[in-house]
Amino acid sequence: MVPFIALTGGFVVLRLIGLAGIDALDAWQPALRGALALMFVVTGVPHFLPSWRRDLVAMIPAAFPRPALLVTLTGVLELAGAAGLLFAPVAPYAAIVLALLMIAMFPANVSAARRGLTLAGKPVTPLPARTALQVLFIAAAVAAAA
Repeated sequence: MVPFIALTGGFVVLRLIGLAGIDALDAWQPALRGALALMFVVTGVPHFLPSWRRDLVAMIPAAFPRPALLVTLTGVLELAGAAGLLFAPVAPYAAIVLALLMIAMFPANVSAARRGLTLAGKPVTPLPARTALQVLFIAAAVAAAA
């Protein structure tokens, strides 16, 4: 739920800042890119926090080799993608890469929900809600790329 709040809350705040006269945010797409960047910082940083990292490693389905390396790689990609969203010349490419990354990571979310795992001591988002959120996040990334 925190990523959803970061995305929607960030978008509203950034749009309001744009409407208040900050030209760089005075359109929906730059505000969306900023909100997505915020969301990916919020989701990327925990990949490197020990208690979260253990839970993220546990989410990786057994069929995938080297789960700790995958968690590190996805964390780096999320943070690099967040930075890319804020740099206009590469923002569309960063958004597409992040959309593809979310598609690639979805099996781990499915696995975690089906196995009843936790993240930082709290149950992962149930699969129907997680699927709806994933569709929303991917759609936001695709819209940010347009």
